[in-house]
Amino acid sequence: MPNTLTEGRHAGEFIIVDDVAYSREQITVLSGQDLDAGHVVGRVTLGAATPAAFAGNASNTGTIGSVSVGLGAKPGVYTLVCIEPATNAGKFTVEDPDGILVGVATVAVAFSAGGLGFTIADGSTDFVSGEGFTIAVAAGTGKVKEYHPANTDGSALPAGILYYAVDATGGDAKGVIVARHAVVNAAELVWFSGATTNQKTTGLAGLALLGIIGR
Repeated sequence: MPNTLTEGRHAGEFIIVDDVAYSREQITVLSGQDLDAGHVVGRVTLGAATPAAFAGNASNTGTIGSVSVGLGAKPGVYTLVCIEPATNAGKFTVEDPDGILVGVATVAVAFSAGGLGFTIADGSTDFVSGEGFTIAVAAGTGKVKEYHPANTDGSALPAGILYYAVDATGGDAKGVIVARHAVVNAAELVWFSGATTNQKTTGLAGLALLGIIGR
């Protein structure tokens, strides 16, 4: 019997129009990924978040926990300042690394806004005005991985489309993505396992913001 061969995806076969010098970008695929040509990828732009009390706040015995970062968070230092002290309670302004007010957090109530999440816990001594915390959000590695809207490291946003297959299961590996200004065949794109039609539509909209139009 003759052998049956299955032809894999060709490098760049999803491209309808692009500019080689402008549209494509060399990248590093994060270790643990095994991605096909045409795979939609996101970029790791956010790292770990580290909370700390203001230096010199001798009376601050409260803590901050359940810290998380997600879509919309910025690398840098967030500042939380007590503006409304209260017995076993209190409210804190939350400013992002650019000094923009993100919201107001309440002690013992989970806070989530601007991509940042946390809960402030009261201590044995009540907070006073001006006390507070910082949350340092580290910058990500800039490496790429499979795009998924549930990712919390920045790769919940599309960063481009892998030009050729890259197997990085044994460690970080170099690759090329179509990162901007191109027209692609949407039917030839590769998505994360289980991606729904709506999730693909959202992903295509994210690519369109980069100037990558799916048809």
